Amino acid sequence: MEIKNDILWRVYLSFLGMVILGLIVIGKAFYIQRVEGKFWTNMDSSMHLKYLPIDAERGTIYSEDGNMLSTSIPVFDVYVDFGAEGLREKDGKRFKDHVDTLSIRLSNLFNDKTPAEYLKEMQLAYKNKDRYYPLKKKISFTDYKELRDFPLVKLGKNRSGFIISAKDKRINPYVLLANRTIGLARPNASNVGLEQRYDSLLKGKTGTQLVRYMAGAYMPVDGGDVDPENGKDIISTLDTYIQDVTESALMKMMVDNNSLHGTAIVMETATGKIKAIANLGKQPDGTYTEDLNYGIGKATEPGSVFKLATLLSLLEDKYVTNNTIVNCEGGVKSFHGLRIKDSHLGTQDITVKDAFERSSNVAFAKLADQYYGSQPSKFTAHLHKFRLDTLTGVDLTASSGRPTIKNPTNRSWSKTTIPYMAHGYEELVTPLHMLMLYNAVANNGRMMKPYLVSSIQQYGVEVKAIQPVVLVEKICSDETLAQVKECLLAVVNGDHGTARKIKDTTYLIAGKTGTAVTALDNRGYNKGNKIYQASFIGYFPANQPKYSVAVVIQNSRESRKIYGADVSGTVFKEISDRIYGSYLGTQKYSMVNTADSTQYNYFGMKNELSSIFSSLNLPYTDSGISGFWRATQMKYNTGILRTPSISTSTSGSVTPNVVGMGLKDAVYLLENMGLKVTATGRGRVMNQSLSAGTNFNKNQNIALLLN
Repeated sequence: MEIKNDILWRVYLSFLGMVILGLIVIGKAFYIQRVEGKFWTNMDSSMHLKYLPIDAERGTIYSEDGNMLSTSIPVFDVYVDFGAEGLREKDGKRFKDHVDTLSIRLSNLFNDKTPAEYLKEMQLAYKNKDRYYPLKKKISFTDYKELRDFPLVKLGKNRSGFIISAKDKRINPYVLLANRTIGLARPNASNVGLEQRYDSLLKGKTGTQLVRYMAGAYMPVDGGDVDPENGKDIISTLDTYIQDVTESALMKMMVDNNSLHGTAIVMETATGKIKAIANLGKQPDGTYTEDLNYGIGKATEPGSVFKLATLLSLLEDKYVTNNTIVNCEGGVKSFHGLRIKDSHLGTQDITVKDAFERSSNVAFAKLADQYYGSQPSKFTAHLHKFRLDTLTGVDLTASSGRPTIKNPTNRSWSKTTIPYMAHGYEELVTPLHMLMLYNAVANNGRMMKPYLVSSIQQYGVEVKAIQPVVLVEKICSDETLAQVKECLLAVVNGDHGTARKIKDTTYLIAGKTGTAVTALDNRGYNKGNKIYQASFIGYFPANQPKYSVAVVIQNSRESRKIYGADVSGTVFKEISDRIYGSYLGTQKYSMVNTADSTQYNYFGMKNELSSIFSSLNLPYTDSGISGFWRATQMKYNTGILRTPSISTSTSGSVTPNVVGMGLKDAVYLLENMGLKVTATGRGRVMNQSLSAGTNFNKNQNIALLLN
């Protein structure tokens, strides 16, 4: 009996243990399913299936004349699923039959490995059953098109295992052209320029792609994609021709003068559209590139170009007129213990207009101190109306420089502040601020908001047009405006104008020079530390303004030229000449036969010159004896054709004279003679590197300079 009880006790105990264990298992299963179920489900999904974002095709930025300034081009990553069933069926027959030819084709296409290296690489990956093997990354669309027709690849993803992943690469087709203003869309970095300002429109809406995690990599799953929505296109206000002209003129001066950095901005007078903006900074290796937006983002002491604001204030308050006499006291005067000096000493009594024309610091400091010294708020109120203390409102808000205009409540305000502000010191403004003011004068007193984008498009259809915005309807009275325009004209066209060197007989230029002393490395204005900022801001044609231009260049201690007219004025003149020439070319003209005593010389082919004279109904005589080329003189509306003094025969080794020829004719002539031609500029040939009449060797280089 005792043995039976002992056995039953042990059975009951085992049964109880099994029941308890079963309850624990059931409880744990319930806990895992109900309490931890979501956690384990998510972990399973993350290890096997997940959605990855698909970037939308980024929109393109265009110039207003239809050229691409920033766009995306497709690049492709090539992967191979060496575990694909279609590739491994029948003991890998398909792979083995094509891998040799494929290796040769890949080697010839990419030219980075030998066929043997490609063969060994793919055979090893096939042996290891690599599921998402990166064969080649970032190949071009041209290479991708050729790759699609390669053996094995053309059989499709399921049978070949080849997986092509497309991505976008952002490029600027014009490279340096307005690079800082346009900006670049950079992965994992902050964008700049228009790319940054309009990023939300350009990038579109991201899609999704379902992928499976296999063998250490994610592979796409068919049917799980949500297509992205492509970004919108931005039509900028920039004009590629004007931008090219502006960039090249600025670059030429900065290289020749060894300047530190500079900017040139072209604005359409009536609308405020920025048609060009060039920003160049000198790099440690001596080259220049668009490193910062000096025109919009850098506020500096403007120098004498600020005298326009002082003149407007004095005239508007009727304290002076253009004919008011002011004594310049020989060009040197102390104001409350600090001396102000003119660049040209010896001047005494002159009119306000003459003081502006000569850019007298003393005259404007005296007038401002006399009339605003005891009421400075009246002067700063004018500067506020001119928006010189306010952000410009241009599209590139993130990089817009904040201006600093003192007011009497500032701790740094002193008795010398007004006379120094009057001629361009003790305030900080950007070149764009000053350009807005000059443009307002050119626009009959109406100040326009500067802007860089004219419309937004999607799939070629305009979805939003951006209209010009008037910031100030009238900055001053018509009476003040007339006097100010007269002064700005005198700076360029007057006998004593500081910018008379850039005077043009074809069209009128109005503007103001500025040469501001700046401190080198913020070490003060002591001798040896100071350098000069050269400025010229103006508009043209002055009688019917179409464009306003600001050129501001920071010189270095090694710069040969320092004055505003010599540095920035020269850049302005080159820009205005080329824009004006292009603008006139779009107009219709009628021929007026008036007596002309000026000789006009030109070279070209005889039959083409004859055709031109006939089309214009102009008489001409041909005194040439033989040959296809003629030198032409135009005098009193009569053409005289003659044989060129320097031989233009295509035989022989004597350099012909091609000065005055168009580029097409010059290249035709010189290359037929065996010379290699390089050309710089546009228009007619104005200079040639090999002198006419000298002997040359076959295949010798000759450089032509066009103007």
